[in-house]
Amino acid sequence: MRYQLPLCAVLLLFGLPAWAAKKVDLDYHVTLLPQSDQAEVRVTLEQGTAVRSLDFDLGDHGYFSDFNADGQWTTAPGPNSGRLRGVWKPAAGKATLTYRVHVSRPAASPSMEKPRYDSRMTADWALFRGEDLVPGARLDQQEGVRLQARLTFDLPTGWKHIETSWPRIGKNRFRIDNVSRLFDRPTGWMLAGNLINRRARLGDTEVTVSSPKGQGMRRMETLTLMTFVWPKLQAVFARTPGKLLVVGVADSMARNASAGHDSVFLNSNRPLISESGVSPLVRELVQVFGRVKARDRSDWIPEGLAEYYAVELLRRAGGMSEDRYQDWQSILTRISRKVSTLRADPVDPAMTARAVLLLIALDQEIRQRTDDQKSLDDVAQGLMRMGPVSTQDFVQVAAGVMGQPSKVLSSSLLE
Repeated sequence: MRYQLPLCAVLLLFGLPAWAAKKVDLDYHVTLLPQSDQAEVRVTLEQGTAVRSLDFDLGDHGYFSDFNADGQWTTAPGPNSGRLRGVWKPAAGKATLTYRVHVSRPAASPSMEKPRYDSRMTADWALFRGEDLVPGARLDQQEGVRLQARLTFDLPTGWKHIETSWPRIGKNRFRIDNVSRLFDRPTGWMLAGNLINRRARLGDTEVTVSSPKGQGMRRMETLTLMTFVWPKLQAVFARTPGKLLVVGVADSMARNASAGHDSVFLNSNRPLISESGVSPLVRELVQVFGRVKARDRSDWIPEGLAEYYAVELLRRAGGMSEDRYQDWQSILTRISRKVSTLRADPVDPAMTARAVLLLIALDQEIRQRTDDQKSLDDVAQGLMRMGPVSTQDFVQVAAGVMGQPSKVLSSSLLE
């Protein structure tokens, strides 16, 4: 005789599905304070008992201060790195943690002539990442609970806009839902102030190009370039984010371009395509769509792929002639002539150039061995489905695509 367990018993044995989990609101409320170059952040749990603790990584720069919590709040150096950690054990009922965070972040290697920034707040606008506002944390929550996160901004007087890559659910309100993380927090580039926006729909993605007034952002040129390469980008990296945000400022920013969660920062002083033929915009779009991460001193993989496709996608779209493509390879050869290894974290520009040459040779090898049925695209697509990858992982994926080990990847560069 077959005995069937009741549904309630099955759920207890195997855990609650997402639809049956108890939903608890987690609200982030951010007030931007340009007069002090800070933001005041209020984190509110609808039911404090839903979370046993949140263990925040507060870093080692002292950017976070003025903590006030419902429940228990303690800070201590981390066990290994010495980075400060803060642990919040929320009180029962509605529980709130408030703190202040310094928004402007000097670049790691600032210019000797004047300061350069990775994130910046001025009297008229603020450019930052969500990670700058809410640090990463280890979440210990009750079983059967699902946190529903929302982000709300209070803007200074006279500031009219706030743009993020998250779905907008109100004037200055956004839904935060990252299926790859247990602890949903704001991430990606964000821009606030009096902004000029240009919007378009590319495929199934709503694209916004945004910049403060007077920053020289070439919004329509940016949208045009994205429209030009979009089909080729989608053919390789078949991801379709609901939103994509491209932000641009020029004032005192250190980077040429940088990718975040479904978002890209561009220094609006720099060209969309360099003299060598590389597009910083396309390079960072590859990072956003590919999401290939490295481990075990294998930073050459994501950096090399991004640099390779920054030119290759333009070439496939008809934006680069064969002569210019050969000139680009000659530049890479000259830059990387002294490189003897690619195993480092991070890699420098010369190592990235050598990694691109290795990838070009690998693409040719794959095409030859598979009668043009496979290419480096298949390797990239395999890596997209993995977590952080090592050099050995890369070698194995390439061998799987070809059906045999790669001679190109037997190079001493990867030892």
